[in-house]
Amino acid sequence: MDPKLPVANGPTAPSPLVENELQPPAAVLNSDHARAAVPGKLQTWLHRSSVFLFVLLSAIAGVLLVILPWTPEWTDNYLLLSFPWLRTFFSAGFFRGICSGLGLLDIWIGFWEALHYREHI
Repeated sequence: MDPKLPVANGPTAPSPLVENELQPPAAVLNSDHARAAVPGKLQTWLHRSSVFLFVLLSAIAGVLLVILPWTPEWTDNYLLLSFPWLRTFFSAGFFRGICSGLGLLDIWIGFWEALHYREHI
């Protein structure tokens, strides 16, 4: 008996015509996936500008948090004059150090985002 011939009661391999009729052509699949995967120009520019604004705001807030706690304006302001216990807490070295550390962390996060920015093309 020839192994290439189908057995009368056994499973048979589907013909190539049946497989091709059930699946769309490869060109249609590739074009649909390509259109869905590629973002539009507006979406790309919105993503770029949002990353730029995030980096800019992170850098500005970080620099302010690093420098501002060590200036006289940090404790000699109108908001803290009526709360002497809060003014004492804000003028403590450990609180100023925590604020400066958060500022350095903020700067690092902003520049890390800028360096690891990738466009999905």
